[in-house]
Amino acid sequence: MFVCTNQETLKRFLIGWISSDRRGIPQIKPRKLNTFFGVMVPTILSMFSIVLFLRTGFVVGHAGLLHGLLMLCVAYFIISLTILSICAISTNGAVEGGGAYFMISRSLGPEFGSSIGLMFYLAKVCACGVYVLGLVEAILDIFGKDPGSAVSQGLRVLPQGYWYTVLYSSLVLLICLVVCLVGAHIYAKASFIILLVVTMSLISITISPLILSPQRFNITHAYGNNHTVTVNPSYTGFNGTTLKNNLGRDCTGIMAGANMSGELKNPSESIPKGTIIAVSYTFTVYVLLFLLLSCTCDRCRLRHSMFQRVSVWPPFVTIGVYCASLSAAMCSMIGASRILHALALDQLFGLPLAPAAVTSSSGNPWVSVLYTWGLVQCTLFAGQLNVIAGIVTVFYLLAYVAVDLACLALEWASAPNFRYCSKCFFSWHTCLLGIVSCVVMMFVINPVYSSASIVLLLLLLLFLHYRSPTSSWGYISQALIFHQVRKYLLMLDSRKDHVKFWRPQVLLMVANPRSSCQLICFVNQLKKGGLFVLGHVQIGDLDVLPADLVQPQYNFWLSLVDKLGVKAFVDLTLSPSVRQGTYHNFLSSFPGGMKPNTLVLGFYDNCYPADYFLQDPVFCEGDRGEGDNFGVDLPSLQAHFPPVRHAESPRALQPEEYVSIIHDAIKMGKNVCLGRYFFQLPPESKGVTYIRGNDNVDTIDVWPTNLLSPGSASYEDVSSLFLLQMACVLTMANRWRRASLRIFVCVASESGDQGWLANEEQFRELLGMLRIRATIKIVAWDNVTRMFRGISCFLNALLREHSSTAAVRFLYLPHPPSSSELSQQYLTQLDTLTRDLGPTLLIHGVTPVTCTDL
Repeated sequence: MFVCTNQETLKRFLIGWISSDRRGIPQIKPRKLNTFFGVMVPTILSMFSIVLFLRTGFVVGHAGLLHGLLMLCVAYFIISLTILSICAISTNGAVEGGGAYFMISRSLGPEFGSSIGLMFYLAKVCACGVYVLGLVEAILDIFGKDPGSAVSQGLRVLPQGYWYTVLYSSLVLLICLVVCLVGAHIYAKASFIILLVVTMSLISITISPLILSPQRFNITHAYGNNHTVTVNPSYTGFNGTTLKNNLGRDCTGIMAGANMSGELKNPSESIPKGTIIAVSYTFTVYVLLFLLLSCTCDRCRLRHSMFQRVSVWPPFVTIGVYCASLSAAMCSMIGASRILHALALDQLFGLPLAPAAVTSSSGNPWVSVLYTWGLVQCTLFAGQLNVIAGIVTVFYLLAYVAVDLACLALEWASAPNFRYCSKCFFSWHTCLLGIVSCVVMMFVINPVYSSASIVLLLLLLLFLHYRSPTSSWGYISQALIFHQVRKYLLMLDSRKDHVKFWRPQVLLMVANPRSSCQLICFVNQLKKGGLFVLGHVQIGDLDVLPADLVQPQYNFWLSLVDKLGVKAFVDLTLSPSVRQGTYHNFLSSFPGGMKPNTLVLGFYDNCYPADYFLQDPVFCEGDRGEGDNFGVDLPSLQAHFPPVRHAESPRALQPEEYVSIIHDAIKMGKNVCLGRYFFQLPPESKGVTYIRGNDNVDTIDVWPTNLLSPGSASYEDVSSLFLLQMACVLTMANRWRRASLRIFVCVASESGDQGWLANEEQFRELLGMLRIRATIKIVAWDNVTRMFRGISCFLNALLREHSSTAAVRFLYLPHPPSSSELSQQYLTQLDTLTRDLGPTLLIHGVTPVTCTDL
């Protein structure tokens, strides 16, 4: 027995073992970062970034203190709701590299997760561009030449202009690239130093009112070559009047720590703890700064947000601005590269992202870093911070929506394995409120960008739905479907069934799909939105077997269903006999009101059908040889199902048992259908429809009379009406919608009382009440009523004379004999009756299925 006494070693082994599923081989990547360096520091710096120094005073100056605080509280309220979801989902299991993408994709499945992951990656790319442009803006604010002057003044030596801005931004981005190529651990160490610098800058601003005296400034802005505007903002220090005048009339970094999940020693603990502490810290700093600026600076001063001039040592603030912006840019680039690397490892976008899975010997995804650097470089051509800032915010909010949606889906699915930390103050109410808040805020910020991002998300969902392979992550949609289906099955009360809403719910017993595929496809057309179950009995006794033989077969049968394109369930049974297995299939096929009401069997005869797998190109290896993502490729599917029956094949079912199955079904109140010659129907996937251009072929012939018992002919018994109903249902299917329905009425025309004319008129009235559109054909069978022997042969000739060109025939199936000794005779009569007719369905109904009431 393996015993691991070191919990950290065991944890790292499990994480590495889980990651082996994504790479194909077990790998344990070194995880070096703790909560402080891996989560708190990057999150704080990302939430400060350029916004803290360049936009804080701007917000207070234009909105006022009260409105500014309200905006701040709303932003952090939305963030807090998403943080609760992050805490819940990150403590629910081991988190690997990719951060938010990993958490979303493993919860919502590959389509939604990858779509959001790609958009979140683009958001990080644009955010990196925003921070770089913001840094360049701050540099040019100090060192940039006056656009209207050709002479350098003091430190203002850097020329300005669009292409100069792109050049400076590219140089800054190159520095970020070098740091990111070295590795995340270098950034983590550097970011701590940057945090110290930013903190010291904030401290210098905070203590400035205690040291600096009130002062006024002259600020001149040039507009063009000949127009300048001069403003005179003032710094008053702590002043009640200033606060009173400022009373009236951005947050995108909370995922920074989660994106470092691949580098964290313990992501499930570090992500929630570090994110909460970091957000609380930044909120406190922003509130204090709002209050401080409102008390010490007038409106004009705030709108220019010049922290350097209200600091004890102005260069300290300048260094803080540059460090915060540079750190946020590097954090975004590293986070984006990790997301791209995770997308590449999951192989959802194919060849274009395949190189991004390459890593260095130390585990740094350097190719992903280069990909990200190239895309960020493209965003720099925007030239202005405000141009792409709106896109960044919308994409981030959409990622927050996805995280909240993932947790909401897990909570609503009531999955037993969704067990988050009990310390998380999380519920589905917070998720729903977070989703609504983020969506509303998206459209408040920019309706155009929000609409475009949602359209892009939907397009990615459609692309990945048809492109991405099936994953082993689990699908939240399956859990939600199960939860809802169970709920509605409990509401489906069989005691409330009514004949007006009857529909076929079919159990089709299949011995070998190679000879039954056309019948399977035909029944799929006949079900009219009802239940369709493919049943199969594996002969065997579990008492003498080491394991159940049918469980490994389900994937092959489900793959068959997928290739045929039918909407059917599969129910396999291990039983000592086919009769007993069929009975078990009836009992085990779905709970509640979702029970089969009709049994369909293939006909018991001695003909040898063709192999459908050799006719349909879907099953031909030369046409399509790839697998179905569930471990079943075409060769294994063909090898699983045995060849079709031939002359030397042993019979698994005797005539007596076959007739007994029919008898059992009728005793259970189930309708019975026997299908013969359906292997003659063309394969559906070849594009050949059942409805053809020849007027003699596109017909469905119905014989509602019990032909084998002429003396008991009736058109209004339950079985005849069921037969009419099934024929009418078939005409509602798309492939048979244009087919004409012909009903053959057998009469004794030689009798002189003309009673058959009255019967024909009554039958027409019956069809009118049942809303069945059909052509009535009168067939005289006087000779049949006088025959005592050879009636089956005569009837077969009669059927071939009138229905030889029909696409399919519906015949009345007589009740089976109660004595098993008559089983062979019963089958012989049916065999003679339907010999060489073509596709024929013998039907015996036991339940009322028609209704003339509204």
